[in-house]
Amino acid sequence: MLEKLQIVKQRFDEVSDLIIQPDIITDQKRYVQLNREYKDLNALMKKREDYIEATNNLAEAEEILADGSDAEMVDMAKMQYDEAKEAISSLDEEIRFMLIPKDPTDAKNAVVELRAGTGGDEASIFAGDLFRMYSKYCQSKGWKVDTVDFSEGTNGGFKEIQFEVSGEDVYGILKFEAGVHRVQRVPQTETQGRVHTSAATCMVFPEAEEFDVEINPKDVRIDFFCSSGPGGQSVNTTYSAVRLTHEPTGLVAQCQDQKSQHKNKEKAFKVLRSRLYDLELAKKQEEDAAIRGSQVTSGDRSAKIRTYNYPQGRVTDHRIGLTLYDLPNIVNGDIQKIIDELQLADNTEKLKANDNVL
Repeated sequence: MLEKLQIVKQRFDEVSDLIIQPDIITDQKRYVQLNREYKDLNALMKKREDYIEATNNLAEAEEILADGSDAEMVDMAKMQYDEAKEAISSLDEEIRFMLIPKDPTDAKNAVVELRAGTGGDEASIFAGDLFRMYSKYCQSKGWKVDTVDFSEGTNGGFKEIQFEVSGEDVYGILKFEAGVHRVQRVPQTETQGRVHTSAATCMVFPEAEEFDVEINPKDVRIDFFCSSGPGGQSVNTTYSAVRLTHEPTGLVAQCQDQKSQHKNKEKAFKVLRSRLYDLELAKKQEEDAAIRGSQVTSGDRSAKIRTYNYPQGRVTDHRIGLTLYDLPNIVNGDIQKIIDELQLADNTEKLKANDNVL
């Protein structure tokens, strides 16, 4: 392990030197990449120091035990030996996970899109429930949520809603939420008290920087229209909403959240870049999933990933067979325990692949 960490230290020293070079600072893309790498390597360097301290403590304890001349020192050495052994074992596991190659996309902000699926009005209401769940979760993480576009359902909720999430390592966490979410409950509109099954789709795109995706302005058709929904007279009567159509791919992005046409256009372009970036990323995820046999982040948006069963108070994530009887808290934004389990499953798969390479 120390040999591997020595290689990492060499790279850390190299990156530390690079990020202060003037030519790197002026290259925005390279500078951002190296800063992210520096942050990850710095965390590993701290673990390396802990690991060296633990191995030194172990060696010192072994020396005292081998000598055995001082009974009191031997007793203390036994305790030190056990503590050092436990620390090394724990650090070894942590460092192995930290050595898994990081996906640079994980550090990006995200664009999340929720769409009502099968189930009519109840599906729209469920999409609204998911939006509240994610909003509360993001709030608990200290992330910022900005609505980009939405279409309200007839009995509440949303036919679709799109929002940006800004913060630390947002995409790396929220990407596990992509897929079909299913709800089983008695709808508000049901008079017979029967349980219905409805669905909503969650899509999560990494927010692309301008240097990630280059869009030729000639390839984009821009349409302006009046916003709908809340926002006051000025929003609803001026052509402030913007719709962009990327003609080579047919991808559409629109924004009507801001009063300013310019701000809506800026947001819509951000979403369009993210959609184009995500097209390439989805291909890569499918390839990675095929290699690893992974169902955790496969890029398959049609996969049913989770069921929220209200009569039983149960939430089941089908990818890892996890069932929790804590539905009220989960739909109130407490989804961290599910994400932790998904991340663990994904990292375990990556670790196996990494060990095979090493």
